[in-house]
This record gives sequence, C-alpha cells and structure tokens, in this order.
Amino acid sequence: MTTSMERPDPAGERRLDLAARAAWLYYFKSRTQEQIATELNVSRQIVQRLIALANSERLIRFQLVHPLAETIELAERLRDRFELVYCDVCLNESGSTEDVPSVASQATFYLENIIQQKAPLTIGIGSGGAMRELARRLPPMDRPQHRCVSLMGNLTRDGRATHYDVVTRLAERLNAQCYPLPMPVVTNTIEERTVLKAQSGYGVLRSLVEEATLLIMGIGYWGADATLYRDGFITAAETAQAMEAGGVGELLGCAISAEGKIIDADYHDRLTSFIRTQPADRPTTIVASGVSRAPAIRAALKGKLANSLITDENTARLILYSG
Repeated sequence: MTTSMERPDPAGERRLDLAARAAWLYYFKSRTQEQIATELNVSRQIVQRLIALANSERLIRFQLVHPLAETIELAERLRDRFELVYCDVCLNESGSTEDVPSVASQATFYLENIIQQKAPLTIGIGSGGAMRELARRLPPMDRPQHRCVSLMGNLTRDGRATHYDVVTRLAERLNAQCYPLPMPVVTNTIEERTVLKAQSGYGVLRSLVEEATLLIMGIGYWGADATLYRDGFITAAETAQAMEAGGVGELLGCAISAEGKIIDADYHDRLTSFIRTQPADRPTTIVASGVSRAPAIRAALKGKLANSLITDENTARLILYSG
C-alpha cells in the first residue's frame, strides 16, 4: 500500500521545473523579471517567488569565468583553514615554483591602499627578498606623518649591513619617518644583547612596534642555503642545531616548528628581533613565494604567528595540499 509520503507530487515537480526555467532566463539569459513573466505567462510576483525557490532549492550553481577564479578560491580556502583576517593569492606569472615579482606587486597594492589614509600610521617592517621587491615597486608618495619601524636588526655580528634593509627603502618611497634597528640580528654573546637592548633607542623602537597597526614581513626557511646563514647572521653550526631541533621556518629571525611553535634554538637568547606573541594580536602579514617557503608559511599560519598572507597560486596549493 502506498502511503501519502511516498506519493509523487506532480504539482511540486512542475513548480520546480518552472523555477528552473525562470532562473535560467534570469541568470543565464539576462532577462528582466517583466520579460520572464511575459514569456512564462505568469505575473512578475510569481517570477520573483520562482527565482527565490530556485535559490532555496539550490538549483543554481554559479561559476566565475575569469583568470582569477582559481586564485580567489585558493584565497578563500586559506582564509577558512587558518582563520585569516586577510588573504590574497595572485597568478603565478613566472611559470616556476617561485614568483616573487608577482607576489610583491600584489603586496604593493595591499600596502598602497592602507597608507592612503591621512591619519598617522605606524607600520612594523620585516625583511626578505619579497619585501625588498615590494619597497622597490611601491610608487613614491608623500606621507611624512607615517612611521616605518624595523622589526629586526640589519647587521651581521662583524658589522656588515644586509642588503635586505627594507625599512629604509620603504620609508624613502613614502617620505615617511624611518626607524631602523641598527644592531646585529644575532649578537655574539647574551651580555652583548643585554647591553644593546638596554639602550634608549631600542626602547623607543619597541614602543613603536607595540603601537603599530600593521606588521608586514617575509619568511625564511631552513636548509643549506637558509637566508640567516647565507647572509652571515648565524653560523653553520647554529643552522644545523636549529634544523635538528625541528625548525622548518624562520620568522623575524626566530626558528619555528611545523606546528608554528618557537623551538629551542641555541641562538635565540642572542636574537635582537621584536618577537611576536601568539596568537597575532593585529594584522600581521606574510609576503612570500616559493616551494621552499611553503612549509614555513604553513607553520606560521598554523601557529597563529601571522593572520594575513599574500602569496602566489603555486605556493598557495603547496600550503593547502602538501605536508
């Protein structure tokens, strides 16, 4: 015996058919509701209800037909997975596993929109190749009310300056106030770091970093060509020890694990950078690209050391689907 619940509903099916037809005409043929009403021989009010029914029954599936469609989807997935406050993924124009120029250009648009404001703004600046490229691409602007403050030192232990001195270049492009951190990234001794951090200038920069409304930086990785080692900030032995302790990434000179935890690296007690707390308490943006940096980016996002990301599509896929 057939129950009432098992009986077909011809009227309901016909209404869904009509709703599908109305939605097709509205979304895909760009007909107005008046035109649809005439074509289906119903009132305009019924057309509105049919389109609403098509949406509620999920008869409509939208597809964005644009080169950026996949990068927009990747950005949304990253934002959802890591609970980011901002994420932008650009097309990979180079065809390789790394596209610093494209990422830097995307980050330029991001920063340019922020610094348009007239109210005084303090920005904490990190280092790295992508950040240096960002500073080079930023158009000259007159923002003397803004302050650019470095988040980490710019010298090796023997006094040699790094070529990644981003804060000075960025401040020059903006005609902004510049606050570099002219001290070694890693000192020779704990006592030396204690003396340097006791200087009044360090206290001024620390206060500026604490009041900064935006922190933006690159990220490093560990290996034989790790940036900290290659640029002479730490020794081969210190690099090896950080890797053995589980380091997969380096943020502001600080070694982090795959889970985004600060590891027990020997050089940390001599590091002069302004290390951030977890979770990030303000917009903290990583600008980076490349297969070698993907594990480091993933770790920083997983550990909530950063809550914003600008990268390219290839790197985004690695962050999402590898590891």
